[in-house]
Amino acid sequence: MAEHPSGTRSWFRSRSGVVLLAFLAIAGFFVVTEHRAHVLGALPYLLLLACPLLHLFHGGHGRGHDHHGGNDRARREGERAETPVYGLWSLVVINVAVFAIFAFSFTHPRTTRDWRSLGGFTAFLVALFTEMYGFPLTMYLLAGWLQRRYPNLDLLSHNAGHLWETLLGWQEDPHLNPLHLLSNLLIAGGFILLAAAWRVLYAAQQTHRLAITGPYAYVRHPQYVGFILIMLGFVVQWPTILTLAMLPLLVGMYVRLARREEHEVEAEFGATYARYAARTPAFIPRTRGAAPSRA
Repeated sequence: MAEHPSGTRSWFRSRSGVVLLAFLAIAGFFVVTEHRAHVLGALPYLLLLACPLLHLFHGGHGRGHDHHGGNDRARREGERAETPVYGLWSLVVINVAVFAIFAFSFTHPRTTRDWRSLGGFTAFLVALFTEMYGFPLTMYLLAGWLQRRYPNLDLLSHNAGHLWETLLGWQEDPHLNPLHLLSNLLIAGGFILLAAAWRVLYAAQQTHRLAITGPYAYVRHPQYVGFILIMLGFVVQWPTILTLAMLPLLVGMYVRLARREEHEVEAEFGATYARYAARTPAFIPRTRGAAPSRA
């Protein structure tokens, strides 16, 4: 069991801590599903608050913050052998569960199409967090090339996994890199969009009407756009060979699912949906001349 630099054992990474966190995640899931109407608006912000906690569970990312000099560097060098950066499978499970449960709460899958959409997103999360906290497959496969080009790079450090910063020559903390900040905005925006879209869709389903307000006034498939923004944000923050390969495949899957969904909705709402589709883009909102859809 790893310890913090101060020498105290991390409770969050103990067996009791993991069990309690899993229990809280399950309890939170049932609270959300049973009282969705009351907590839906706050969920994306709760997720954003949870992200720093997930970083804390990792013990400050362990190795890799070697951009300072003096005694701090020497102290960190002594801690390297004691603080694991990978093999933290409990963090893999917790991260996948947190993000997948939030996505489930926003999409509430019912049809096979819905489950395929959520399943593809969950598979992306598994591939991402497995490499972020479990086994660094991308770093292993690129180790020879990276070691030749960046001989001073600690390939097993957490910071090395932020490959865009390494390739662009960023020498400071990668979490302060503009790309990392952009990734946070994309991820946050994706979850907020999912929440806002589901609230409109849920209200429309209760009254058996077409969802054309809120995000649906600007794009016809805001939930799929939300999933794509989240995955794009993660790729900008932590690129891996698997996630880079999966992203275009999942985007293509969402486009195909959206087309099938349009045929079903058009069959149900007829000319009303045809007029809505004629003035509302599918995925990318108009930058100029866009007018919110009206019933």
